[in-house]
Amino acid sequence: MQQPRSFRSPLVNTSEPNLDLFPEREEAEWRVLRMQKKLHRWAVDDPGRRFDDLANLVYDPAFLVVAWHRVRGNKGARTAGVDGVTPRGVGGAATDLLAGVREDLKAGGFVPLPVREKTIPKASGKVRSLGIPTTRDRVVQAALKLVLEPIFEADFKPCSYGFRPRRRAQDAIAEIHYLASPTRNYEWVFEADIKACFDEIDHTALMGRVRRRVGDKRVLGWVKAFLRAGVLTEDGRDRETITGTPQGGILSPLLANIALSVLDEHFATKWESLGPEWTRAKYRRAGGAVMKLVRYADDFVVLIHGQRADAEALWEEVGAVLAPMGLRLSIEKTRVCHIDEGFDFLGWRIQRRTWRSRTGKTAIYTYPSKKSLASVMVKVRSLTRRAKHRTLADLLRRLNPTLRGWCNYFRHGVSSRTFGYLDHYAFWRIVGWLRKRHVGLNMHTLVRRYLPGWQIRAGGIEMFRPTGVAIERYRYRGTKIPTPWASAETTGSPAPAA
Repeated sequence: MQQPRSFRSPLVNTSEPNLDLFPEREEAEWRVLRMQKKLHRWAVDDPGRRFDDLANLVYDPAFLVVAWHRVRGNKGARTAGVDGVTPRGVGGAATDLLAGVREDLKAGGFVPLPVREKTIPKASGKVRSLGIPTTRDRVVQAALKLVLEPIFEADFKPCSYGFRPRRRAQDAIAEIHYLASPTRNYEWVFEADIKACFDEIDHTALMGRVRRRVGDKRVLGWVKAFLRAGVLTEDGRDRETITGTPQGGILSPLLANIALSVLDEHFATKWESLGPEWTRAKYRRAGGAVMKLVRYADDFVVLIHGQRADAEALWEEVGAVLAPMGLRLSIEKTRVCHIDEGFDFLGWRIQRRTWRSRTGKTAIYTYPSKKSLASVMVKVRSLTRRAKHRTLADLLRRLNPTLRGWCNYFRHGVSSRTFGYLDHYAFWRIVGWLRKRHVGLNMHTLVRRYLPGWQIRAGGIEMFRPTGVAIERYRYRGTKIPTPWASAETTGSPAPAA
């Protein structure tokens, strides 16, 4: 059996760099933002421009300082790569780490190490494979993202919402709600799923799209090196990465968006070919099909104002668009449905139903899907097992963030009844936990001691109640959501949907 390789390496470069180069965090953030605004403005003003001198920004001290703080503040900062070093564990050696990374990048000696594979279970019963880079590699990836993101954001289309600054899943749901509502009435839905998207992206095709904007050979070399770094599997074997961009890397979502922007551009071109609003309206009245794409990372739907046959034709059309990137549709998960039938997207159930209290009228309802509700209930059940926590306060410290995060995500939909159901379930699971922890007490004594006024609290912590979450309709922000690098904030306007 092949022995696991050791990737232990010193944090400090053997040379003695000038450690005074690195600014304080506040100054570094300001310098980086100023440069990002320039990059974004240049990219917007000249759509055909290729940026030839970006490497000096990647190893600029200010960019490395900001990159380091992004890495250290990330949720995965307690997780180590193949070198066994966690960002949280670096401590006072951070400046030495950054100095070593900078010297390696300047000298052309930087080589990323393989990512450490970590598999996590999926709701479907399968597993998702994550690739965890080393701390040094994460810093370089974060610096690359700081440089490249403002450039490519100038090209990304407004129909894309995943892993983009100032955009979120609620924006995608709000656009679907807007398009499916009167008077737009996009009724047919092509609900698509890309098979193993992050694992099958073709490197040559991806790098070709990166080269459209980046001419700096060193930056292109670093991006390609990360793509080809390889994987150290959980059983200690080395695996080459011929295709794909491992999930878990800081740079991976940006690279995936660059690859999947072929879809955005395809449907944007189809939309623009219909001409101005009055010609689109005339085309629709004549029975022509009009389509709008809404994409969140590798999850997307195409809404169609037309016939079912128009939606079915997208199987071949979308497949042909994805094929040059090495991607394909999942036959099992891709389907065509009507808005009255409803579909699940990003954890939501979206369906046109009879409008309550409005006789004869219909409306688009967005509410938590059964799968999402089942998922949070599984978490509540797991957290309220008898042997999980020593005290009620410990239980509430773990349970409250789960309930609060789930409710905050779904508070912009028709979720009141679902919140009531979850509230009831979580409350009585805690009561059941108390009864199992205090077997000798009858219910009356248990309520008097631990549930005064039927309120659950302990150690100054009160149970988060889903029923107390206010339901607010999320405002559709249209197509002009400002980037962090826009010189002036602009107000979004509804997307044309004729």
